[in-house]
Amino acid sequence: MVKVNYSGLLLWLLVFFSAVCRLPLVRSDDADALLRLKSTIDRGNNLPWRETDRARVCEWKGVKECMNGRVRKLVLEYLNLTGALEEKILSDLDQLRVLSFKGNSISGQIPNLSGLVNLKSLFLNENDLTGEFSDSVSELHRLKVVVLADNRISGSIPSSLLKLRRLYVLDLHNNLLTGTIPPLNQTSLRFFNVSNNRLSGAIPVTPPLVRFNSSSFAGNLALCGEQIGNPCNSISIAPSLSPISPVFPTSRKSSNRTRLVKIIAGILGGAAVLLICVLLLWMVCRSRRQRRRRDTSGEAKSKGAHHAEGGAERTGGGEEGGTGGNNDGRRGNNGGKQGGFSWEGEGLGNLVFCGAGDQQMNYSLEDLLKASAETLGRGSIGSTYKAVMESGFIVTVKRLKDAKYPRIDEFREQMDVIGRLRHPNLVPLRAYFQAKEERLLVYDYFPNGSLFSLIHDNGM
Repeated sequence: MVKVNYSGLLLWLLVFFSAVCRLPLVRSDDADALLRLKSTIDRGNNLPWRETDRARVCEWKGVKECMNGRVRKLVLEYLNLTGALEEKILSDLDQLRVLSFKGNSISGQIPNLSGLVNLKSLFLNENDLTGEFSDSVSELHRLKVVVLADNRISGSIPSSLLKLRRLYVLDLHNNLLTGTIPPLNQTSLRFFNVSNNRLSGAIPVTPPLVRFNSSSFAGNLALCGEQIGNPCNSISIAPSLSPISPVFPTSRKSSNRTRLVKIIAGILGGAAVLLICVLLLWMVCRSRRQRRRRDTSGEAKSKGAHHAEGGAERTGGGEEGGTGGNNDGRRGNNGGKQGGFSWEGEGLGNLVFCGAGDQQMNYSLEDLLKASAETLGRGSIGSTYKAVMESGFIVTVKRLKDAKYPRIDEFREQMDVIGRLRHPNLVPLRAYFQAKEERLLVYDYFPNGSLFSLIHDNGM
């Protein structure tokens, strides 16, 4: 007869069931969560999601990327969606990297988003959101892009945003925010806009925030700081009233007349000094402009050729984007506005496309921000990325290391020269972007590698 050790068997079973109970429950797909989301915000039935198609959830409208049946990118823009977002539904979509409800009529408060632990980009702009800025956004430690512009969000900007160490874009313009601006110190911050709110107090003088000019803070009348040319210590002091000792009327009139003469003399003297300074400044600027024109006419071609050799082999970019200005008939994706650099007044900014044919390109800076990025290489000039946009369009983007030299106007002139270059063995520059701390070059994507391989594959 076989003797069974029941005590040992019982101990083994306890260990087994304890281990099983500790295993996490893995969701097979996100179809249930998406169907519940549709039932709450899609009253117009603009989302063709069906229970019978749940097996093909990764092919549903707005689902831009999936992995193992889990949705990683959900982009539902300009679909006339209404109603409020529910925390429980969004928390079930915990594999999301990109979430966008841009251009709808979503109302209510921003829900608790702390369950979206993998989220990198959040676009809730152009809706009817109200209430205060949700602190839960600050718990998403992988978050890089936060765009909540054009809503009616009130309250203060939470200081807890300092916990987002990877923050790249923070766009909160056209809301009802009050209070002060937190001392954001993330070195990764490249785009920042809080214009047209009700903010007050001093703008913090942190290294990231001093990069941005007055357009990032415009429309907040109670703000002060060096970024907007309104020093916080410029407080007008009213003359104090003190008892005046009795004087004769003639002495008082004489004193008033002398004071008036001194005031007039001071005004005239100050005006004369100001006029002289303006004249000297005009002469200096005119001299520099003439010298620059002479230098540019002699060096533009050589500089353009040099940069073409360095920028045509590889290009750089990725989930990060930038801006530029229009020049010599080139079109930025800013609705046809001409002149100046659009990044100075339009938040995230725009790409500038090169060449007549390239003006038909229909991707934008926001598309690059949402693109999947793959590092192709790193070199002395910058890093190179393969960017796959939601539309399926693929480009190669080079992020230049040095974003300060040459100067903005010289860089634009060089891009003009490079953008015109066309040759069978030269990858054409399609678009570029520049800001104070960022410069990107956008090229066609060639899967076969370097310029060297392309030349020799053609038998040259």
